[in-house]
Amino acid sequence: MTLLKSYYQLCKPNVVYMMLICAFVGMLLAEKSVSSLSYLIVSLVGIAFCAASAAAINQVIDRESDASMTRTDQRPLPQGDLSPMHASMFALVIGGLGATILYVYVNTLTMVLTIASLIGYAFIYTVYLKRATPQNIVIGGLAGAAPPLLGWSSVTNTIDPFALLLVLIIFVWTPPHFWALAIYRKDEYAKESIPMLPVTHGVIFTKLQIVLYTIILFIVSLLPYVVLMSGIIYLVSALILSSIFLYYSINLYYSDDDKDAMSTFQFSIYYIFLIFLALLVDHFIIVA
Repeated sequence: MTLLKSYYQLCKPNVVYMMLICAFVGMLLAEKSVSSLSYLIVSLVGIAFCAASAAAINQVIDRESDASMTRTDQRPLPQGDLSPMHASMFALVIGGLGATILYVYVNTLTMVLTIASLIGYAFIYTVYLKRATPQNIVIGGLAGAAPPLLGWSSVTNTIDPFALLLVLIIFVWTPPHFWALAIYRKDEYAKESIPMLPVTHGVIFTKLQIVLYTIILFIVSLLPYVVLMSGIIYLVSALILSSIFLYYSINLYYSDDDKDAMSTFQFSIYYIFLIFLALLVDHFIIVA
Protein backbone atom coordinates (compact mmCIF):
# COMPACT_ATOMS: atom_id res chain seq x y z
CA MET A 1 0.00 0.00 0.00
CA THR A 2 1.44 3.39 -0.99
CA LEU A 3 1.94 6.00 1.70
CA LEU A 4 -0.73 8.30 0.25
CA LYS A 5 -3.24 5.46 0.04
CA SER A 6 -2.43 4.46 3.62
CA TYR A 7 -3.29 7.92 4.93
CA TYR A 8 -6.40 7.94 2.76
CA GLN A 9 -7.59 4.62 4.22
CA LEU A 10 -6.78 5.89 7.71
CA CYS A 11 -9.58 8.43 7.20
CA LYS A 12 -12.26 5.74 6.66
CA PRO A 13 -13.29 7.45 3.40
CA ASN A 14 -16.57 5.58 2.90
CA VAL A 15 -17.78 6.61 6.35
CA VAL A 16 -16.67 10.21 5.79
CA TYR A 17 -18.42 10.35 2.41
CA MET A 18 -21.69 9.21 3.96
CA MET A 19 -21.31 11.80 6.71
CA LEU A 20 -20.69 14.51 4.12
CA ILE A 21 -23.79 13.50 2.17
CA CYS A 22 -25.89 13.87 5.33
CA ALA A 23 -24.22 17.19 6.16
CA PHE A 24 -24.79 18.42 2.60
CA VAL A 25 -28.47 17.52 2.80
CA GLY A 26 -28.67 19.45 6.06
CA MET A 27 -27.17 22.48 4.32
CA LEU A 28 -29.58 22.37 1.41
CA LEU A 29 -32.64 21.80 3.60
CA ALA A 30 -31.71 24.74 5.80
CA GLU A 31 -32.47 27.28 3.09
CA LYS A 32 -35.02 27.73 0.34
CA SER A 33 -32.27 28.65 -2.10
CA VAL A 34 -28.79 27.23 -2.46
CA SER A 35 -26.08 29.26 -0.74
CA SER A 36 -22.76 30.17 -2.29
CA LEU A 37 -21.21 27.00 -3.67
CA SER A 38 -17.78 28.01 -2.43
CA TYR A 39 -19.15 28.47 1.10
CA LEU A 40 -20.77 25.04 1.04
CA ILE A 41 -17.53 23.46 -0.18
CA VAL A 42 -15.45 25.16 2.51
CA SER A 43 -17.92 24.02 5.17
CA LEU A 44 -17.83 20.44 3.91
CA VAL A 45 -14.03 20.46 3.80
CA GLY A 46 -13.85 21.58 7.43
CA ILE A 47 -16.35 18.92 8.51
CA ALA A 48 -14.57 16.28 6.40
CA PHE A 49 -11.17 17.00 7.96
CA CYS A 50 -12.59 16.68 11.47
CA ALA A 51 -14.46 13.48 10.59
CA ALA A 52 -11.30 12.03 9.05
CA SER A 53 -9.37 13.00 12.17
CA ALA A 54 -11.87 11.14 14.36
CA ALA A 55 -11.59 8.09 12.10
CA ALA A 56 -7.80 8.15 12.30
CA ILE A 57 -7.84 8.43 16.10
CA ASN A 58 -10.28 5.52 16.22
CA GLN A 59 -7.88 3.38 14.20
CA VAL A 60 -4.91 4.32 16.37
CA ILE A 61 -6.76 3.33 19.53
CA ASP A 62 -8.24 0.15 18.02
CA ARG A 63 -5.12 -0.97 16.14
CA GLU A 64 -4.57 -4.13 18.22
CA SER A 65 -8.15 -5.40 18.00
CA ASP A 66 -8.29 -4.39 14.32
CA ALA A 67 -5.33 -6.67 13.63
CA SER A 68 -7.25 -9.76 14.73
CA MET A 69 -10.55 -9.04 12.98
CA THR A 70 -11.16 -10.00 9.35
CA ARG A 71 -13.13 -6.82 8.64
CA THR A 72 -10.31 -4.55 9.81
CA ASP A 73 -7.02 -6.45 9.56
CA GLN A 74 -6.14 -4.80 6.24
CA ARG A 75 -6.19 -1.30 7.69
CA PRO A 76 -2.93 0.69 7.53
CA LEU A 77 -1.90 0.28 11.17
CA PRO A 78 -2.41 -3.51 11.47
CA GLN A 79 -0.56 -3.89 8.17
CA GLY A 80 2.36 -1.82 9.45
CA ASP A 81 2.01 0.73 6.65
CA LEU A 82 1.86 3.56 9.19
CA SER A 83 3.20 3.92 12.70
CA PRO A 84 0.84 4.91 15.55
CA MET A 85 2.87 8.10 16.04
CA HIS A 86 2.59 9.17 12.40
CA ALA A 87 -1.11 8.32 12.34
CA SER A 88 -1.67 10.32 15.54
CA MET A 89 0.22 13.32 14.17
CA PHE A 90 -1.80 13.14 10.97
CA ALA A 91 -5.06 13.04 12.95
CA LEU A 92 -3.98 16.04 15.03
CA VAL A 93 -3.01 18.08 11.97
CA ILE A 94 -6.14 17.46 9.91
CA GLY A 95 -8.38 17.82 12.96
CA GLY A 96 -6.79 21.14 13.82
CA LEU A 97 -7.00 22.26 10.20
CA GLY A 98 -10.66 21.31 9.98
CA ALA A 99 -11.52 23.15 13.20
CA THR A 100 -9.61 26.22 12.01
CA ILE A 101 -11.45 26.25 8.68
CA LEU A 102 -14.81 26.05 10.44
CA TYR A 103 -13.89 28.79 12.92
CA VAL A 104 -12.44 31.22 10.38
CA TYR A 105 -14.67 30.67 7.35
CA VAL A 106 -17.91 29.19 8.70
CA ASN A 107 -19.01 29.93 12.28
CA THR A 108 -18.08 29.14 15.86
CA LEU A 109 -21.21 27.09 16.54
CA THR A 110 -20.44 24.64 13.75
CA MET A 111 -16.85 24.35 14.90
CA VAL A 112 -17.94 23.58 18.48
CA LEU A 113 -20.54 21.02 17.37
CA THR A 114 -18.06 19.35 15.03
CA ILE A 115 -15.36 19.11 17.69
CA ALA A 116 -17.93 17.72 20.13
CA SER A 117 -18.83 15.06 17.57
CA LEU A 118 -15.14 14.25 17.06
CA ILE A 119 -14.56 13.86 20.79
CA GLY A 120 -17.74 11.81 21.16
CA TYR A 121 -16.70 9.28 18.55
CA ALA A 122 -12.92 9.20 18.83
CA PHE A 123 -12.65 9.26 22.60
CA ILE A 124 -15.93 8.72 24.47
CA TYR A 125 -17.09 5.91 22.19
CA THR A 126 -13.79 4.35 21.11
CA VAL A 127 -11.90 4.63 24.39
CA TYR A 128 -14.71 3.96 26.85
CA LEU A 129 -18.17 3.01 25.59
CA LYS A 130 -17.11 0.43 23.02
CA ARG A 131 -15.62 -1.82 25.68
CA ALA A 132 -17.80 -0.80 28.61
CA THR A 133 -21.39 -1.58 27.65
CA PRO A 134 -23.42 -3.49 25.05
CA GLN A 135 -25.34 -0.25 24.59
CA ASN A 136 -22.15 1.31 23.22
CA ILE A 137 -23.52 1.89 19.75
CA VAL A 138 -26.77 3.38 21.09
CA ILE A 139 -25.08 5.94 23.34
CA GLY A 140 -22.15 6.58 21.04
CA GLY A 141 -24.41 6.80 18.02
CA LEU A 142 -25.26 10.39 18.86
CA ALA A 143 -21.83 11.52 17.64
CA GLY A 144 -22.29 9.72 14.34
CA ALA A 145 -25.76 11.22 13.93
CA ALA A 146 -24.49 14.82 14.05
CA PRO A 147 -23.67 15.54 10.34
CA PRO A 148 -27.11 16.95 9.33
CA LEU A 149 -26.94 19.32 12.30
CA LEU A 150 -23.41 20.36 11.36
CA GLY A 151 -24.50 21.09 7.81
CA TRP A 152 -27.60 22.98 8.95
CA SER A 153 -25.73 25.08 11.51
CA SER A 154 -23.02 25.93 8.99
CA VAL A 155 -25.67 27.71 6.92
CA THR A 156 -27.92 29.21 9.62
CA ASN A 157 -25.61 29.47 12.65
CA THR A 158 -28.44 28.01 14.75
CA ILE A 159 -29.54 24.69 16.23
CA ASP A 160 -32.85 24.20 14.45
CA PRO A 161 -35.52 21.69 15.57
CA PHE A 162 -35.75 20.37 12.00
CA ALA A 163 -32.02 19.67 12.04
CA LEU A 164 -32.42 17.80 15.32
CA LEU A 165 -35.13 15.70 13.68
CA LEU A 166 -32.62 14.65 11.03
CA VAL A 167 -30.20 13.76 13.81
CA LEU A 168 -32.93 11.67 15.44
CA ILE A 169 -33.48 9.69 12.24
CA ILE A 170 -29.80 8.72 12.04
CA PHE A 171 -29.62 8.11 15.80
CA VAL A 172 -32.50 5.60 15.69
CA TRP A 173 -31.18 4.06 12.45
CA THR A 174 -27.71 3.38 13.89
CA PRO A 175 -28.49 0.45 16.25
CA PRO A 176 -30.26 -1.81 13.71
CA HIS A 177 -27.64 -0.86 11.13
CA PHE A 178 -24.66 -1.76 13.29
CA TRP A 179 -26.17 -4.65 15.25
CA ALA A 180 -26.85 -6.46 11.98
CA LEU A 181 -23.13 -6.26 11.24
CA ALA A 182 -22.32 -7.25 14.82
CA ILE A 183 -24.37 -10.45 14.41
CA TYR A 184 -22.39 -11.34 11.30
CA ARG A 185 -19.08 -10.59 13.08
CA LYS A 186 -20.08 -11.76 16.55
CA ASP A 187 -17.28 -14.35 16.88
CA GLU A 188 -14.63 -11.75 16.14
CA TYR A 189 -16.07 -9.33 18.69
CA ALA A 190 -16.24 -12.13 21.25
CA LYS A 191 -12.61 -13.02 20.59
CA GLU A 192 -11.58 -9.44 21.37
CA SER A 193 -13.90 -9.24 24.41
CA ILE A 194 -15.78 -6.32 22.88
CA PRO A 195 -19.26 -6.39 24.48
CA MET A 196 -21.39 -5.97 21.40
CA LEU A 197 -25.02 -6.91 21.98
CA PRO A 198 -24.89 -10.31 20.19
CA VAL A 199 -21.92 -11.26 22.38
CA THR A 200 -23.43 -10.24 25.72
CA HIS A 201 -27.13 -10.96 25.17
CA GLY A 202 -27.17 -13.46 22.33
CA VAL A 203 -28.21 -13.33 18.70
CA ILE A 204 -31.96 -13.85 19.24
CA PHE A 205 -32.19 -10.94 21.67
CA THR A 206 -30.20 -8.76 19.29
CA LYS A 207 -32.48 -9.65 16.39
CA LEU A 208 -35.48 -8.68 18.50
CA GLN A 209 -33.85 -5.34 19.29
CA ILE A 210 -33.22 -4.79 15.59
CA VAL A 211 -36.91 -5.34 14.86
CA LEU A 212 -37.98 -3.01 17.68
CA TYR A 213 -35.59 -0.25 16.62
CA THR A 214 -36.69 -0.61 13.01
CA ILE A 215 -40.30 -0.12 14.11
CA ILE A 216 -39.26 2.99 16.01
CA LEU A 217 -37.35 4.16 12.94
CA PHE A 218 -40.46 3.60 10.83
CA ILE A 219 -42.37 6.00 13.09
CA VAL A 220 -39.56 8.54 13.39
CA SER A 221 -39.03 8.58 9.62
CA LEU A 222 -42.60 9.88 9.20
CA LEU A 223 -42.08 12.85 11.51
CA PRO A 224 -40.69 15.21 8.83
CA TYR A 225 -44.06 14.92 7.09
CA VAL A 226 -46.02 15.20 10.34
CA VAL A 227 -44.29 18.47 11.32
CA LEU A 228 -44.66 19.86 7.78
CA MET A 229 -40.93 19.75 7.11
CA SER A 230 -41.57 17.68 3.98
CA GLY A 231 -44.36 16.74 1.61
CA ILE A 232 -46.01 13.79 -0.05
CA ILE A 233 -42.96 12.72 -2.07
CA TYR A 234 -40.97 12.19 1.09
CA LEU A 235 -43.90 10.53 2.87
CA VAL A 236 -44.35 7.92 0.14
CA SER A 237 -40.60 7.33 -0.03
CA ALA A 238 -40.31 6.93 3.75
CA LEU A 239 -43.23 4.50 3.86
CA ILE A 240 -41.74 2.33 1.13
CA LEU A 241 -38.16 2.39 2.42
CA SER A 242 -39.14 1.82 6.04
CA SER A 243 -41.43 -1.04 5.06
CA ILE A 244 -38.57 -2.72 3.19
CA PHE A 245 -36.21 -2.19 6.13
CA LEU A 246 -38.79 -3.68 8.48
CA TYR A 247 -39.15 -6.67 6.15
CA TYR A 248 -35.39 -7.23 6.26
CA SER A 249 -35.43 -6.99 10.06
CA ILE A 250 -38.30 -9.43 10.52
CA ASN A 251 -36.77 -11.82 8.00
CA LEU A 252 -33.50 -11.66 9.94
CA TYR A 253 -35.33 -12.43 13.19
CA TYR A 254 -36.70 -15.69 11.81
CA SER A 255 -33.59 -16.63 9.84
CA ASP A 256 -30.79 -18.95 10.96
CA ASP A 257 -28.46 -17.74 8.21
CA ASP A 258 -26.00 -15.06 9.27
CA LYS A 259 -25.84 -13.93 5.64
CA ASP A 260 -29.25 -12.36 6.22
CA ALA A 261 -27.60 -10.18 8.86
CA MET A 262 -25.17 -8.88 6.24
CA SER A 263 -28.03 -8.32 3.79
CA THR A 264 -29.86 -6.28 6.44
CA PHE A 265 -26.70 -4.30 7.14
CA GLN A 266 -26.17 -3.56 3.46
CA PHE A 267 -29.77 -2.47 2.90
CA SER A 268 -29.56 -0.17 5.92
CA ILE A 269 -26.85 1.79 4.10
CA TYR A 270 -29.07 2.20 1.05
CA TYR A 271 -31.92 3.14 3.37
CA ILE A 272 -30.24 6.11 5.02
CA PHE A 273 -28.89 7.38 1.71
CA LEU A 274 -32.26 7.14 -0.03
CA ILE A 275 -34.25 8.59 2.87
CA PHE A 276 -32.08 11.71 2.83
CA LEU A 277 -32.23 11.87 -0.95
CA ALA A 278 -36.03 11.76 -0.70
CA LEU A 279 -35.96 14.66 1.75
CA LEU A 280 -33.84 16.63 -0.68
CA VAL A 281 -35.95 15.91 -3.76
CA ASP A 282 -39.15 16.68 -1.88
CA HIS A 283 -37.70 19.94 -0.56
CA PHE A 284 -36.64 21.35 -3.90
CA ILE A 285 -39.78 20.27 -5.74
CA ILE A 286 -41.89 22.03 -3.10
CA VAL A 287 -39.67 25.12 -3.20
CA ALA A 288 -39.79 25.17 -7.00
